[in-house]
Amino acid sequence: MQKFHVKKGDEVVVLAGKEKGKRGKIIAVLTKKNRAIVEGLHMIKRHTRKSQQHPNGAIIEREGTVHISNLKKAEAQTQEATAA
Repeated sequence: MQKFHVKKGDEVVVLAGKEKGKRGKIIAVLTKKNRAIVEGLHMIKRHTRKSQQHPNGAIIEREGTVHISNLKKAEAQTQEATAA
């Protein structure tokens, strides 16, 4: 298993992609795919089939994954800004 610079619960800033500059808290880290799920970022739509909760099915919006290399700890970001 690889060791990453971020872990579950860390506050991070996105460095690249359409969510660049946004902050969020890590919900989960997918080690095999080198990706993380960040709270409130990279929202995707999922179509669900009929169930008791959704009798007609539904389109649910949830967080997608962001590659680990595109994330930086928020504390490191603020320290860098104050040092400059």
